[in-house]
This record gives sequence, structure tokens and C-alpha cells, in this order.
Amino acid sequence: MKAWQWNPANYNLGATVGPLLNGRYYRLDRRLRNISDKISHAAEYYAAARANISTPTKEHTELALQQVAGGMAVFGLALADSVQKSGLSAAEKQTFTARISATRQAIQGYLDFLKNDVLPAGKFRSFRIGKKLYDQKFAYDIQSRFTADQVYLQALKHKAELLHDMGHRAARLYSKYLPGKAAPADSLTLIAAVIDQLTLKHTTRDGFVAAVRAQIPTLVAFVNDKKLLTQDPRQPLIVRETPLYMRGSGAGASVSAPGPYEKGANTYYNVEPIPAEWTPAQAESYLREYNDYTLQILNIHEAIPGHYTQRVYGNRSPSLVKSIFSNGAMTEGWAVYAERMMLENGYGNNSDEMWLLWDKWNMRVTLNSIIDHAVQVDNMSETEMVTLLRREGFQEESEARNKWRRATLSQVQLSSYFAGYTEIMALREEMKKKQGQAFSIKSFNEQFLSYGNAPVKYIRELMLAPAVAKR
Repeated sequence: MKAWQWNPANYNLGATVGPLLNGRYYRLDRRLRNISDKISHAAEYYAAARANISTPTKEHTELALQQVAGGMAVFGLALADSVQKSGLSAAEKQTFTARISATRQAIQGYLDFLKNDVLPAGKFRSFRIGKKLYDQKFAYDIQSRFTADQVYLQALKHKAELLHDMGHRAARLYSKYLPGKAAPADSLTLIAAVIDQLTLKHTTRDGFVAAVRAQIPTLVAFVNDKKLLTQDPRQPLIVRETPLYMRGSGAGASVSAPGPYEKGANTYYNVEPIPAEWTPAQAESYLREYNDYTLQILNIHEAIPGHYTQRVYGNRSPSLVKSIFSNGAMTEGWAVYAERMMLENGYGNNSDEMWLLWDKWNMRVTLNSIIDHAVQVDNMSETEMVTLLRREGFQEESEARNKWRRATLSQVQLSSYFAGYTEIMALREEMKKKQGQAFSIKSFNEQFLSYGNAPVKYIRELMLAPAVAKR
């Protein structure tokens, strides 16, 4: 892949220093000394970065300009204040302060290089990696029992199944939300009309992050009441605005979790606030995409019992390899599975409204896999992709355009959700068939999570193996 040649966003000291500064594994003084050592060769680091970059993609260059500039904030007042209040010696503080200044200068030099040399030159390669590299990357990253082409075909089939279910639910809801109006004969138009009514219910522009934060206790209580799995109240979850050095990739929410050596540290649920430069129309489009129903599903996915819960269990694995090295399809697949599992157990009162918008959300997962392949392998255009997401994914304009950006900046990752989810669902059905009346959703969930972050295909082998073989 040689991403070090074509992805200038890889070189972001702010993104590596930020977690060190915010961590709790060592005392602050030791962490500050580590940071001081880390940035002591910032000038040489960015000189190497400039030398490494060879015909980058335009998309990754623009991402670097945003994220590296955001990373500059890490070397601002908060770090300087921490240094001055620390127990470092006067000489260490003086050295550290000089290194911060040199680092800021090196970062600015790198940004100037990208802005004044790379962009104007216009010598860019395509962001598309092609079928050969895509298939290889899929095999290594996803670690599925299936090939990239097989998962793509499975996604196409699932898309048709989702549209069928959405049509039935929308037909039942139509007269409730559009009384006195004749239902459209076209199923896609019917579904879109009902979704258009449901998405009117959403939080405010300024209240978006707060709405996410307020939802978390409800999810904790539901998981406990339904006994879906055992939670650990000692593990802190902090909802925060996404740090500047992480913004711009197209992912509006994410989780930053500690590893197995720092189990007691905070897990951060990063929520990107609506950009100040967005027009009211753009903000409204985004808020309708993340309406009151969908925002709950997002919080299940990212927080409880999705990514946050899975990472807590992952850190308990007796295998450090399975704790430290994370398979993306397993972690994303679990988060998608958690959404459906919550609804199956009564979250949302089994309403057609909640299920219809979960279908829409699951359609996003399904279409992610389809467009990932289509964009990287089949040269799908932005217009074609946005049309697909808008018409058959029922997505808002802002979401569809944002997904194009994400599809140009990543490869294979968009397929991880559907690939992992379908394998977990299939494994659950196999376990139900094998265990019969003895099957327990709590036992299944906890056993599945006990294997750390391993690929689903290996977890499947372990869970289906006879007890003697396991020992």
C-alpha cells in the first residue's frame, strides 16, 4: 500500500502527543518527560515526512491540512500550563518550552509545504486502489470466512431484504403520519415520505453533544434490566467533543478507549459538533439524519453496549495479543449487532418507528459495503454514489456527501461493519441451533466478548468447538 508515500495525514504529532497528555497510566511528570523526548526531533521528523511524500492523493493532502493544523492545538496553552505546574526541574521546563516552540515551527513548516508546494503542483494520484490491492487488503484487514466479492454480493442481497421490510413498516405508519393523503404506489417514495416525517423530531444544533451525553444512563439501565450482559460501573465513559486533530475524516462519532495496560483510564466517546461554518440548511440536514430515533441507535453502536462495552471486555482477555491488536470487522460488527440485539429485546418498545429507522441505519451499514467496493474497484462516481445513498439509503444530502469524503479517504474499512455483523448473526444462529433451550443471550454475548478483539471466524471456531477440544 505504501501509504507513507501518498497520505500526508499520517504525519501528525498532535495526534500522538494528545493521548499521552490526556492519559493516566503514568504520573504527569513522567508523561511530560515522554512527550518532551518524543518531540525533541520534530524538525527531523517533518523533514523526513516531506522527503517521504511522493505523488500523494489530493483528498489525503486536504485531510492533512485540516488534521495537522488541528494537532497544533495540542502544543498550546494547556501543555505549556501543565509543564509550568509540573514537578520538572527548571532546566527541564526550559528545554521542554524550547522544544514546544520548535515543534510548532516544524508543524507550520510542514503545513506550508503542503499548502504552497504540494497543492499548487497538482501532481496527485487517484485515491482508488483497484481490485488487486482491494482484495488483498480486504483479506488481511477483515479476516472473514468470505472473499471481498462474496461479501459484496451478500450486501446486495441484504439491501433487497431491508427494502422489503421497510416497505411493510412504512405502509403501516403512513396514515398515522400523513393522514388523509393517498399512499404512493412506488415503495421507495412511500418509505421516503414516512422517514421524512419521523426525522423532523431531532435535537438542536447547539444541543447535539449534550443530547448524546444525556442518553447514556438510559442505555446502561436497559442493559442491566434486561440482563443482556454484565457491565462494569468502574470503567469511566466520558462524552466529549471530538479533538481537532481527529476531525475531518467523515466519521461523526468514535470511541477512544484505553488498552489492557491502562484499564482504569477514561474511555472517550468523541462526538463531532456541527461545524460553525455550516449554513442552517446544512445543520438541519445533519440533525434530521441524526434524529431522535437514530441518535439512540448511534449511542448504542458507539457506547453501550457497543464499542465502549466491547473494549471493556476486550481488555479483560487473558491474551494480550487479542487485547492489543484489534480486528476492525469484529469490533464494528459487534457494535452493529448490539443495535439489533437491543431492539430485539424491547428497546424502543418494538415500535415500527424505531425499527424503520433502524432498518434505515442498517441500510447505511449495508450500503457502506457496497459503495466501498464500487468506489475503490468499480470507479463509481460521486454523483452515482450520492444518488444511491439518497434514493435507496434514504440519507440526507449532508450524510451522503460526507460519505463520499470518507469513501475517498479509506479503503475496506467501510466494509468491516457489514462483514462482521453478518458473521456474528450467523454464529448466534448456529449457537441457538446447537444449544436449543439452553441458549442464553447473556451467555452468548459474554462468551463472544471474552475472546478479546479476535476476528469473528476464529471466535466462531472456539465457540463451536467441543468442550474437550477447547481445553
